[in-house]
Amino acid sequence: MLKLDEIQLRLLREVADLHQVPEGAYNIRANGQSAGRQSTANIEITPKQEVSGLEIRIRPGTKNESVHIPVVMTQSGLTEVVYNDFFIGEGADVTIVAGCGIDNCGNQDAQHDGIHRFYVGRGARIRYVEKHYGSGSGAGKRILNPVTEVYQEEDSTVEMEMVQIKGVDDTRRTTLAELAAGAKLVVRERLMTHGSQQAVSVYEVKMNGAGASADVVSRSVARDDSFQKFDAKLVGSAPCTGHTECDSIIMDRGRILAVPGLEANHVDAALVHEAAIGKIAGDQLIKLMTLGLTEQEAEEQIVNGFLK
Repeated sequence: MLKLDEIQLRLLREVADLHQVPEGAYNIRANGQSAGRQSTANIEITPKQEVSGLEIRIRPGTKNESVHIPVVMTQSGLTEVVYNDFFIGEGADVTIVAGCGIDNCGNQDAQHDGIHRFYVGRGARIRYVEKHYGSGSGAGKRILNPVTEVYQEEDSTVEMEMVQIKGVDDTRRTTLAELAAGAKLVVRERLMTHGSQQAVSVYEVKMNGAGASADVVSRSVARDDSFQKFDAKLVGSAPCTGHTECDSIIMDRGRILAVPGLEANHVDAALVHEAAIGKIAGDQLIKLMTLGLTEQEAEEQIVNGFLK
């Protein structure tokens, strides 16, 4: 593996919790190039030829293995688009850790757009973790626009943890999913914006088979002058169950827009949307302040607990 500098190593810790080279399969991308790659007997990672990106193939029946594909950027002015395709074999049970960290100390924008496609075989189960993080003192923006496409075969399960807590100036996260009979999708999004940041999350989940289910929940905090939009649409075209929820705290001069979308194309499609946006309750602040915390410390405790 190529030697990474201290800033790049810090970004890896933030987005992938990596303190050393991971066990199992991995590809680490730094400033547009592969800094290291390793396949295993059950997980093969190969670079694409026509475009920038990877093909990750997981053998049927693979259990208790992981794939790490983090991206770190420290070069101001760099813009890249990466296409990664995952083929998860029947009955596999694996964890996939992605994420991108950008440290921009220059005056030009730095941008990473990752397009991930998951083809999940019958009865397979994956846990997907994607974390975004930004830092750096430059005037250039830190921009991330991930697109995630999920195609689930019968009785498969996908659990997705989508996290963006600090430092990303502009992001548009688009997640599209199609579920066959008995397939299950669970999404947990955690998001915080501050300053003048903008974040848009778009979800469209199509439940096409009997017994399919989806549960998409977003928890977010908008601080300062930031703006967030949560746009979630569930489409039920068979006997299925779907739930989407936006639970947000608004602070300072922040703005939040929640856009529900439910489309039932079958009499036995049961779809629910919930949304709640509000400020921190005064009694919560008072309770913590009686324990010796300042108002600012109390707010931080509440926000951190809310986003866990």
